[in-house]
Amino acid sequence: MSRLPGLRLFVPVMVALTALLALGGVALAMINAGRPAAPAAPGGSAVVESRIRDLSAIAPVASPPAVPVGSANPDPNPDAPAGDAQVPQDSGSHDPASQGPTPGPGATGTPGLTSTPPRLLVISPSTLTEQTKEDISRLKYVQKIDSFDGGAVKVSGVGLNLIAVDPDRFRAWAPRAVADQQRIWDALDRGEFVADNSAARRLGLVLGSEYQVDGGPRLRAAASAAFGLPGVDGVVGEETGRRLGLLPGVALLVHSPEKAATVLRTRVGRLLSPGSQVVAVGARTAKPTLKPTVKATTGGTTGTGRVRRVTVGRPGSYLELYRKAAEVCPGLSWTVLAAIGQVESSHGRNNGPSSAGALGPMQFMPATWKAYGVDGDGDGVADIWNPYDAVPGAANYLCANGAGRGGKKLEKAIWFYNHSWSYVAKVMGISRGYAATYP
Repeated sequence: MSRLPGLRLFVPVMVALTALLALGGVALAMINAGRPAAPAAPGGSAVVESRIRDLSAIAPVASPPAVPVGSANPDPNPDAPAGDAQVPQDSGSHDPASQGPTPGPGATGTPGLTSTPPRLLVISPSTLTEQTKEDISRLKYVQKIDSFDGGAVKVSGVGLNLIAVDPDRFRAWAPRAVADQQRIWDALDRGEFVADNSAARRLGLVLGSEYQVDGGPRLRAAASAAFGLPGVDGVVGEETGRRLGLLPGVALLVHSPEKAATVLRTRVGRLLSPGSQVVAVGARTAKPTLKPTVKATTGGTTGTGRVRRVTVGRPGSYLELYRKAAEVCPGLSWTVLAAIGQVESSHGRNNGPSSAGALGPMQFMPATWKAYGVDGDGDGVADIWNPYDAVPGAANYLCANGAGRGGKKLEKAIWFYNHSWSYVAKVMGISRGYAATYP
């Protein structure tokens, strides 16, 4: 694979651009959702219930900012109790303490982590079936398997083979020296790209810089590590993989005693479909290739540059707007959108900009809006200030983070909206209040 054309020539420019950007990479541009409040009491507190708005009486109004863009918002969240600290979504520092709960034993670099080094890497042209994975797991000597998404994307015409992982699961598969580096797993949690050392050297990647994926979003190369997986140029998180269009469940890692790898390679190969590749990790064999992904769609525009449209029209009340916009994400309750809308702007009463630069009734950061904003009312423009665009844009963003699946996936999607678990608790409490008010 050739060096990215002109990469070193433009390094100073790229570094300067990185310094100007508020966010880095896919989903690296996070939304600055207002100030987090204390978690709601179990079952929903009276305080939360008392702040439920009459949505049927509030008309959406598409309006410019009440204060000049670039100035601080004196009160970005009128619903937050006085004294709450606003959570910055990306100031460039990425304090790990603000990135969600601390991983428990077995997911850190402590002796609690049980290392299961991969002996085989399987690359399939299509999603591995559950039956195939079960058959592989039952083979003699196989002690553990796990599947991940994967595919090939292009940056400036140069191909990159990527796999998308759940950091907590994948950490045990990484070499111990890599597993112990917390910054690697923090970067994946933030939606950034971690390159394999060999790929970083070969392509002249500049860590900390952003790279535009052809036909897709931008990726921030946050770090590099020696993953040791043949043919794999880098690793991203699961949500980033979905935005890149990586193919689901096409990569499989197999752990076994080292001496059994050779015989297992043959046995595993017999269970796979034509076109599949099985490589012994660490052996000097041909490197596998991953199938190119479909062109990614990132919400704001299509591959042709046209604004992505969804159909919500121009409902006369926020109640109907939230209900209609939730249809953008099957499985997402409109009450969650309503709760976020209340926390962020009190349903359009305070559209910012916030002190961190978030804009509009759903408080998007501009870079995130560029990726996930939609045209909801059919006027041909995705307007961050327009509630008919902003509310379905929020549904689009939540859905990209798994909100339609409900349960823990929904909570994590809300956490991506604002990196605070107290914020998640507050949104869920208000959502329950709306569900009770509008059964």
